[in-house]
Amino acid sequence: MDKIIIRNIKEKDIESVVNIQIEGWRTAYKGIVDDEFLNSMNKNERIMKRKADYKENGFIVAEIKSEIVGFCRYIDNSSRSPEIEDADCELAALYVKPELKNRGIGTKLVDYVKEEFRKKDKTKMVIWCLKDNEPSKKFYSKVGGKIVKERKITIGEKEYQEVCFEYIL
Repeated sequence: MDKIIIRNIKEKDIESVVNIQIEGWRTAYKGIVDDEFLNSMNKNERIMKRKADYKENGFIVAEIKSEIVGFCRYIDNSSRSPEIEDADCELAALYVKPELKNRGIGTKLVDYVKEEFRKKDKTKMVIWCLKDNEPSKKFYSKVGGKIVKERKITIGEKEYQEVCFEYIL
């Protein structure tokens, strides 16, 4: 495998990131999330949203040979997960090109984020995952997480269960 470089996102990366996110959702959530929602994901809307917020919080990309192959967003607080006691940071999004999964890219992104949080003296990181997304649950367990909570979320017009993985840093 070629060298994986992890770096902060640049504006020129946004379209690649959005493409990975949409393809990731349509692949990972097929049969889990309503097809109507998956098919309605609008690339231009997502690009505009990312252009407005890509400098907020932590936002990194993984690249191989100058091609964006994955990305990750993280925040150094637990504002999105108040129900998790003592959580002080969160991995908010993690995506790898579907055809490049199981090659160490996701692990490298998670390891990078954990190290960034350790530098800030954070102690408990969380990430939420759809309960029916077995491949992602397996991955989050493999990189050291344990399920500690469940909650309902709404995607489109339907409710789904998600589970919270906790990492002691």
